[in-house]
Amino acid sequence: MKAKKDNNRDRLGGSGLRKARSELGLSQQQVADSIGTTKVTVNRWENGVTFPSPYFRQQLCKVFNKTLAELGLEPVAPPPRRMWTIPVAHTPFFTGRECLLDLLHERLSIARTAALTHPQALYGLGGIGKTRTAVEYAFRYGDDYTHVFWVQAATRDTLCTDFVALAGLLGLPEQDDANQLSIIVAVQRWLSTNNNWLLILDNADDLSLAVEFLPTNHKGHILFTTRSQSAGTIATNIEVERLSVQEGILLLLRWCRLLDSDVPLDQARSADRAIAERIVREMDGLPLAIVQAGAFVQETGCSLEDYLNLYATHRQKLLARSSRLILDHPDTVATTWSLSFQHIERTNLAAADLLRFCAFLAPDAIPESLLTRGCAELGTALGAAVADPLQFNEMLGVLLRYSLIQRHAETHMLSIHRLIQAVLKDDMDQQTRHAWAERTVRVVNVAFPEAEADAGIRYQAYLPHAQACATLIDHYQLSFPEAAQLLFKAGAFLYFHGFHQQSQSLHQQALSIREKTLGAEHPATAESLNNLGVLARAQGDYAQAERLHQRALAIREKTLGAEYPATAESLNNLGVLYRAQGRIRSCGPRGQNRLTGFRD
Repeated sequence: MKAKKDNNRDRLGGSGLRKARSELGLSQQQVADSIGTTKVTVNRWENGVTFPSPYFRQQLCKVFNKTLAELGLEPVAPPPRRMWTIPVAHTPFFTGRECLLDLLHERLSIARTAALTHPQALYGLGGIGKTRTAVEYAFRYGDDYTHVFWVQAATRDTLCTDFVALAGLLGLPEQDDANQLSIIVAVQRWLSTNNNWLLILDNADDLSLAVEFLPTNHKGHILFTTRSQSAGTIATNIEVERLSVQEGILLLLRWCRLLDSDVPLDQARSADRAIAERIVREMDGLPLAIVQAGAFVQETGCSLEDYLNLYATHRQKLLARSSRLILDHPDTVATTWSLSFQHIERTNLAAADLLRFCAFLAPDAIPESLLTRGCAELGTALGAAVADPLQFNEMLGVLLRYSLIQRHAETHMLSIHRLIQAVLKDDMDQQTRHAWAERTVRVVNVAFPEAEADAGIRYQAYLPHAQACATLIDHYQLSFPEAAQLLFKAGAFLYFHGFHQQSQSLHQQALSIREKTLGAEHPATAESLNNLGVLARAQGDYAQAERLHQRALAIREKTLGAEYPATAESLNNLGVLYRAQGRIRSCGPRGQNRLTGFRD
């Protein structure tokens, strides 16, 4: 019996692998770390329990610098037959996700008892790489399982079709049954009576539907990919996040064939890295968008810089462009989200409007209070939903189901991916974009606090969105008093915190709108002139400061009167200016009597 077992080990290449490892003085753990697997798996290979997959055989050859024959990894007989239904080939371009894969393997490890192995769900935005991560997991750790099944779980029809196909692969007696339900029950029975299998249910956005096809009791391992951020008790969620800048650069350069798959990033040309970083930042770390860019460069032979220039002028077409090189994701960035947008539009108009509103804000850290404080300007559907706490939460639930936004419960903040913003705006006609830009400015103006003693925290939270509105005001040429009011308030906050250049830009923008909409002699125009005068003095431009303060004073005296507090403010500011210059002079026919309001 012992001899038979040893022969089996030799047949599976265990002795050659052990010998090569011993020659280099490596431990099983060191070998596992170098190829991205576990010590348990290496031990199973060396003891002939399992045979390395083609991917790991290639990695082992690299580690030991030996051929398959030298390592004894050319099986003289085929390894035990197992089911493997992964629908795509392994890609050499897979980048990042190492910590995620390690966590997933730890949770699904066969070393755990079946009672503790809970289904896992990779969730995230469409195009973020959930499916590709699940595929990579299967190729890396497939040797841990007797069978690996892949099921399309997008709809009931795809689930039924793939379960019927499984019945045929498994050779179940019921495979030809006319009753489809009987076939599905037969597959469930097989899953419940066999162990150590891995079942991946891809695109299971409706997890409750997918669960209907699973046995209630089993000793296998289940992995979902889903856009839904809520798995309830069905599975444990693991978020698939956007790639880091460095990971995105590496992925792009590999796809563009500017860097071999086994060459580290620091060996790439600095010029290539620099332009690739700009593209990755434009794509905000979305893998599908980065892959689309790389495929375009590879197909057309253009340079990275050429692509970036094209993207600046043809973004909508490039995000919607399909590629014959991307085989595992037939949908483009634009089409990946379009069906979700359409479904939300049909089922919850307020949720669709919330997406449109968020498209015009700064993408990160959108305060929920921005919505509640400005709900009167949000329009009928969205305003009503925001005003009702129950409707508000249900509306957000619709968007979370597709991972189109993220909600941070502890901070009461929302965030949205930059490319979702871009696609949403690209889908609008010019009139609709203009209307939403104006609505956004009005909402942020109402929400942005006045100069209140306790408003500091809200100022900081709202400032990025006020600055985004400044860009909207300029781009869409928005000229109405509320736009100027928002710019003025944001400029005052920036001045108070020492950001004089940014403050001056906003105040100048506010002045232009007030002069255009209210007139050159309106008190609000004088208010902007006064603050620009203060900024000019702070920057040492005393001549400009005097012209601005004198003009503000003249408007206030004419429209408000000599005794009005705002008039006294202009006098005070002129006095401070003159004192800073060491000048002594009167400000008008009443001489020194008009200087009593000055404060240093």
